[in-house]
Amino acid sequence: MKISVVFPLALGLLTIATPRPAQAAALKSIAYLCKLEGPNRAVDDAAIAHITSLGYSVHTLGEAARPEEVKEDMVVLSSTVSGKNVSPAWRIAPKPLLTWENDSLDDLAMTGKRHDVDFGETEKERYLWLVNAPHPMSGGLPPGIANVYAKQNPMSWGKPGLGATIIATVYGQPEKAAIFGYEKGATMDYESLAPARRTMVFLDNATFTALSPQGLCLFDSALLWTGYRIEQAASCVISQNSGARHP
Repeated sequence: MKISVVFPLALGLLTIATPRPAQAAALKSIAYLCKLEGPNRAVDDAAIAHITSLGYSVHTLGEAARPEEVKEDMVVLSSTVSGKNVSPAWRIAPKPLLTWENDSLDDLAMTGKRHDVDFGETEKERYLWLVNAPHPMSGGLPPGIANVYAKQNPMSWGKPGLGATIIATVYGQPEKAAIFGYEKGATMDYESLAPARRTMVFLDNATFTALSPQGLCLFDSALLWTGYRIEQAASCVISQNSGARHP
């Protein structure tokens, strides 16, 4: 009888004493990889200034920077880089990474390899279709149409692997994911596992400065999610009151 009473109690004590899994700490330093000299450097500078305003310490690096050279907590890969000059070692780098360089999506194993089939860019678009409004990367915006540019501009897109969480697609083109992310350990393309969070957003070389309030909200939300920050971006409070015009 003593065993039948004490043994369940012991199990209960063990259950109580078992620690919960630790949550990842929010990351605050970013390595921003871009073309240091080029026609869109002013746009990169605007993006860097905005990211800094969110409370990040940002270190600007050239496109050929290798993972072992980077001391920051996470990485942003601008589309002003030339994909062929970006180190393939970023594919397995254990740092969270956000990019809008669609030509690097296949090298990062975030999509397949076929240009204009697995990844690419549109010519002129203005709207996204939000398909995962409850996710933090949606920034609290409602499902459906999101007006992300002040006027029509190019958009990057990809077709991610099965382990991705798709947040938004190009409006009227549901096969083209415009915002998506992989949690650490999720299956990407080529059966690769994400070594850390990986996120893709819809921007093009010169479009950061063309973002609408809703577009900025989605950019900020994707960045915060990639870096394990759980607060809602201030830009999302503004965008929730801005509305979206139907195409």
